[in-house]
Amino acid sequence: MKVAFFSIKKDDFSRFEQMNLNYNHTLILFEAQLSKKTAILASGYPAINAFVNDILDEETLGILHQGGTKYITLRSAGFNNVDLKSAQKLGLTIARVPAYSPNAIAEYTLGLLLALSRKITLGATRAKNGNYSLTGLCGYNINGKTVGIIGTGKIGSVMVKLLSGFGCRILAVDKYQNSECLKLGVEYTDYNTLFEQSDIITLHCPLMKDTRHIINDNSISLMKDGVTLINTSRGALIDTKAVINALKIKKIGALAIDVYEEESEIFFEDHSDSIIQDDIFTRLLTFPNVIVTGHQAFYSKEA
Repeated sequence: MKVAFFSIKKDDFSRFEQMNLNYNHTLILFEAQLSKKTAILASGYPAINAFVNDILDEETLGILHQGGTKYITLRSAGFNNVDLKSAQKLGLTIARVPAYSPNAIAEYTLGLLLALSRKITLGATRAKNGNYSLTGLCGYNINGKTVGIIGTGKIGSVMVKLLSGFGCRILAVDKYQNSECLKLGVEYTDYNTLFEQSDIITLHCPLMKDTRHIINDNSISLMKDGVTLINTSRGALIDTKAVINALKIKKIGALAIDVYEEESEIFFEDHSDSIIQDDIFTRLLTFPNVIVTGHQAFYSKEA
């Protein structure tokens, strides 16, 4: 079968070529992002493979269908970038990766939390510049803190296990209560209670209509002063403008994001010799208590 890969770099593509030695499919690499402008490249390919920021809306799917595509596979767990209703009407089969490595993302989230709570990034940057002063580097212990976890699926439940070892009180919100989390002492509650009582909030839910901008002016107003917020799930779970305003008045004491709601124009590319045009994103980068990484939480050898 002929398979077209979109938004893929050569080093990642080589892994698929290695696996393909057992199957002998015809694979082709397109570094371009999939959209209505590039979908014509897949003409004649029964199957395509797309990444997290590729745009599979109604128009794109229609072009793929006209070109003979029948199967669409996603190199991601999330599928909010796919118009599933249009895919069903066109008879397209969609497959995703539901759990490539929950540990990879949960461990990365914990790493971000540790970096924020003990100001590790700031300390390391200072040390490289010969500044070993401790002024401004006093952090806080995670032990004994109340952590709010939004979403206790595969990734969120691993996060619960990791945080349990730190001696945290863990609150959670999820449509379905996870029995393993309950055994570990998780207290399921409502959003308002989680926002009001948590010292640390970490997001592990999918992006859906009812979770879009779940972190907004109203929810932030309920939070403790100086709350720590981490998002390694989907960028649009956070209203970035609201978060920036909260950082400016120190309502949010520390923020770490590995995802951003407008990341498709920024992430997975080298912009070191150019000027990023997104003023909201560049404003985020100016805060010393903010860590931004480029959607790499999933990126481990095991995953």
